[in-house]
Amino acid sequence: MNRIGNRLAAGGRIDRAQPLGFVFDGRSLAGYQGDTLASALLGNGIMLTGRSFKYHRSRGIFSAGPEEPNALVTLGTGGRREPNLPATMLELAEGMTAESQNRWPSLAFDLQSLNGLFSPFLSAGFYYKTFMGPTRRAWMFYEHFIRKAAGLGRAGTEPDPGRYEARHAFADVAVVGGGPAGLSAARAAATAGASVALIEQDFLLGGQLLSERPDADAAAWLSAIEAELAGLDNVTLMRRTMAFGTFDANTLGLIERRDGRAAEAAARQVFTMLRARSIVFATGAIERPLVFSNNDRPGVMLASAARTYLNRFAVLPGKKIAVATTHDGAYRAAFDLAAAGAEVTVADQRGAPPSGLAAEARRLNIAIRAGTLITDLRGGHTVKAAQLAGPGGNLEIACDLVCLSGGWSPSVHLTSHLGVKPVYRGDIDGFVPGALPAGQFGAGAMMGRFSTTGAIEDGHRAGIEAASSCGKSATVPAPLKLDLGEAAAAPFRAIASTGRGKAFVDFQMDVTERDIELAHREGYESVEHLKRYTTLGMGTDQG
Repeated sequence: MNRIGNRLAAGGRIDRAQPLGFVFDGRSLAGYQGDTLASALLGNGIMLTGRSFKYHRSRGIFSAGPEEPNALVTLGTGGRREPNLPATMLELAEGMTAESQNRWPSLAFDLQSLNGLFSPFLSAGFYYKTFMGPTRRAWMFYEHFIRKAAGLGRAGTEPDPGRYEARHAFADVAVVGGGPAGLSAARAAATAGASVALIEQDFLLGGQLLSERPDADAAAWLSAIEAELAGLDNVTLMRRTMAFGTFDANTLGLIERRDGRAAEAAARQVFTMLRARSIVFATGAIERPLVFSNNDRPGVMLASAARTYLNRFAVLPGKKIAVATTHDGAYRAAFDLAAAGAEVTVADQRGAPPSGLAAEARRLNIAIRAGTLITDLRGGHTVKAAQLAGPGGNLEIACDLVCLSGGWSPSVHLTSHLGVKPVYRGDIDGFVPGALPAGQFGAGAMMGRFSTTGAIEDGHRAGIEAASSCGKSATVPAPLKLDLGEAAAAPFRAIASTGRGKAFVDFQMDVTERDIELAHREGYESVEHLKRYTTLGMGTDQG
């Protein structure tokens, strides 16, 4: 396919008839209606988007969703200045102004990157060990400097001219998540007679279906169910709305963002307390990264994110791509990237992929290296090469993008707010919610149903049960079928492959595998103590 920068000349779910101008770090750039700030930056060939918290290492866009650890920006100026927003979640708008954070004097040249030279002294718990002496009041001296170094973005100090609203809303069934499971649940509950509020943090419905090619069966399924829901008077579609908390009596806390869309006199954000008689959680799952030396370089991203940028935003973020995986799912990203014109190599930690995947890889000229893992990356502000270790020995391949896929972790955050303890399932090598209280139901990937067909069926079942718990029992039509052919592969525990460089587990807080090993040796074995001692999971992305 032809490309203009990293943007493909055709495809995606963007509106090329509506170009949008925006500013990043003082540089005027252009994107399209339907972009996020992250996809627009990638489309313009910008890979370096931020610096890490402790070592100020170069970082790039890593994900395509709210789990983004690296590409945090400050949005707006003056009283509208708002820091620490993931570029992956900002809908591009005309005149948007954003800047990178945690760097001085510039993003490309950050003097505090010298912190990396002192990394042997900045290991896990260094602040507990360093700032305790030599006298009892030594902390009073250190505190000023620590506070200067703390934080990421800088909040505005001028009065905010914006207007904000608080509302109360009610529904029989609240469905959290607008992916295939959530859409199916909303349809089933609504046709059963319940009033339904469908809550989706994105500005488009579809979840992972938006990562499929726009001309695929998924697009037709999505259009059909969206049209059906839009035609039902008892369904409220709440796009651009994040459910941030679950409270007593099936109450949800919601925030709707309207940045760049609201008129000057309208509310920038709307806070809603939604009280429902029952809730269906369909919050999906987050792809796991892999751990190896220098796995934080700009040009490293999740395989699902690369597929999203390609198929949803028509951005091909690399020409020579290495895909590191432990399961079948990442091959879908490898196939799409290769079909778009990239040169792709798959490093599969397993002994051999299924024969069907291997045959399709051969057809697309994808090199598969079985039993192979990435041990290190070479590059500075972007990836230049990957070092592989496999049955044939060590090998270095040139690449400008590395896609990681270590399986999926169900998003159980909201169900945990009221004390529902996650339960480990060995068949998916992950945690799912334990027994949910009366009036609450789970569906789809958050319950370990990772295939599209399974998610749709699970959502249909949950929607019927949620409506039934509200006393609604009208006849419900069969679920709309969609089979994308995902393989249900057995879980494979990823092997950490660390060399001499830092291997990061928490990208935002600069927590490495060695930090976790050190904390364990020093007696911090409980996960709660480990988190506090290492700062693992204490950033805006919660690890």
